[in-house]
Parts: sequence; C-alpha cells; structure tokens
Amino acid sequence: MEPVRDSSKHLQLLSELVLTRRRQQSDRSGRAREWCESASTSELQDLTALAMTNHVILRAFDPLAAMLEDVGNGPIAEWARAAMLEEYGRIEHALSFLTQICGALEDSGCPAIVIKSLDHWPDLGSDLDLYTDAEPTALVAVMSAKFRAKLADRSWGDRLANKWNFIVPGLPELVEVHARRLGQTGEQTALTRSVSERASVMKVGPYSFRVAAPEDRIVISTLQRMYRHFYIRLCDIIDNARLLDSGKVDFGYLRSLGSGAGLWEGVATYLNIISEYVETYRGFGVPLPALVQDAARFGTSKVRFRRDFLRVPILPDSLNLYAGELKTLFFRGELRNTLRLSLLPGLATAAALEQKITGSDKGIW
Repeated sequence: MEPVRDSSKHLQLLSELVLTRRRQQSDRSGRAREWCESASTSELQDLTALAMTNHVILRAFDPLAAMLEDVGNGPIAEWARAAMLEEYGRIEHALSFLTQICGALEDSGCPAIVIKSLDHWPDLGSDLDLYTDAEPTALVAVMSAKFRAKLADRSWGDRLANKWNFIVPGLPELVEVHARRLGQTGEQTALTRSVSERASVMKVGPYSFRVAAPEDRIVISTLQRMYRHFYIRLCDIIDNARLLDSGKVDFGYLRSLGSGAGLWEGVATYLNIISEYVETYRGFGVPLPALVQDAARFGTSKVRFRRDFLRVPILPDSLNLYAGELKTLFFRGELRNTLRLSLLPGLATAAALEQKITGSDKGIW
C-alpha cells in the first residue's frame, strides 16, 4: 500500500483529525500540534475552506478547537468554534426545510428518500438530495404549489438523469431530486427498486427522514464518485468507513446489487481505496471480506490529491469500470439504459470543452 500522492498539509491535518481517535491524536499529533501552535487566521481560513468543500467541518473542527486550546492558541480556537457555530446554523435551517419538503411530498403522493446529504451527519452536504418514484410532473407541481419553488436551469446531464433542481425561497441550498432513475445518464433503474423497497427511517436531531439502506448508500456513493465525478472527498471516506465499521453492511447483498447494476468492480475498488486511506491514518483499515478485495482493481497508489479532492485516474482505470457497466446493461437486455449510458463519453467531452472555453460545464454536466 502506498499513500496518496501530493497530499496537502491541510488535507493531512483534516484526515488526522477525523480518522484518528483522541488518544491517538495525543500520542502521534506532532504535526497537528505544531500546526496549532503557529496557526494564523489566514491558515485557518484556508483550512476552513477545504473542510467545507469536503463536508467535514463539524467533525474536524471539534477536535481541532480542543487542540488549539491545549497549546494556548485561544484566539484561533475561538475562530474555529465560530466557524462551527455558523455551520450549525446553516444545517439547522436546511433540515427545517428538508423535513417540510419531505412531509409535503409524502402527503401529496410523492414520497421521497433522502440520499447522500445525510450520509455526512453531523455535517451536511451543500445540496439537499432526494430520490422519488413519483412522476416528475407531480413532483414539480407539489414543489411549486407548496414552496413556490422554481426550477433551476437543467443541463443535458440533468435531463438524461431525470434530475430536477429546485430553488426554494428562503433556502440557500438547492433541492436536487432524482425521479425514477439514478446514474449520470439515468441508466440505473434496477438499483432504484432496491432504494425504494429497503429504505428505513433515520433520526436526525428532532427530525426523522427516510434514507437508503447501507448497501444502497454505498452503491449510490460509488456511482457518484467512481463513475461521474472521478474524485473522492474526505467526507466520502469517513462516511463509508463509519458504515463499514458498524458491521451493518451485508456484503453478499452488496455484491448482488452491484453486480446486477454492472458496478461491482467499481464498488470494490472504491471500498479498497477507502480502507487503504483510513489505514494510513489510524493504523488499520475497514473490515473488507475477500470477495471485495479480490474484485478491487486498484487502491490509493493510483489516487492523487489535486484541486481540493482525491482524484481517481480516468484513463484507463475509470474507463474500464464504465465499460463494465455498459457491458452488463447490454447483456441484461436493458437496451434503453445501454443507449443512455453510451452517451456518457460524448457528454463528458462536451463538458470538458465547455469548461475550457467558458470556465464552467454547468450547461452540459
């Protein structure tokens, strides 16, 4: 196992804060303590930006503030706690809206399952992500009538994925709803049946939400990280490591679910990367059975830290994973889904060109 290449000192600090236990931090925190002793406001601002981008600010800044106080850097500790307090306020505001939205959709015959956003708890994602089996026309009608929501501009990718982004007055976060399909091009329909049938209730503070089952959460996260964005955030590592450490994952079902969707090698590779990264900081990885390790195609040796995230290689590794998904859908006779997925390379090329010309790929991706 090799460490991730070109990791920044801020990523290393955040990783140590969230992946090691307090006693370990005390025993082996020379780097962290040294940073805390000399930390300036500008350095903390940079660290805050990275923590926010990776959705770990609450989980990282709680031990950070304690360490800052231990070394006598009180002013910066106060700054860190102020950043946490601001984030607590944002999250409480978002959750109060989210519970109303889920309740209104449920009452209107459009029951919704929260995906991705609550995986980071006690942190929260930058968007509020939902999945529903409802007809998109019914979904749009409810959001418009109950919350005066307006539809954000839809990209080509949004249309293919059957994804709808709503701008809700008074809510800074977008509400992103996947209707009846998952995947970058909406190619995954078998997976949606599992998400709907196996959802359970999760208690979050005073609120209760329907969320995806552990195995579905892992596959959805894999789809987003290994088949769409090609980067992994620190929160993804923490979220899935916590899930795997809990012992709640049925690996037999996970393999069946992933194999049926053509995603099993991607799932196994994703979990292998997570385990190796976690081992770098706490000394041992997450519990992965042989069926996962045997199916994994690479680990952290091929991962590079760049532009705030851990980047996975597109050529040839991610391309091979994409080919496996395409092949599975084709041989399962899912011709429409195969056609949708076959559009992905062209969509990605158009997005890259748009990014190069205009500096944004929002109209495409």
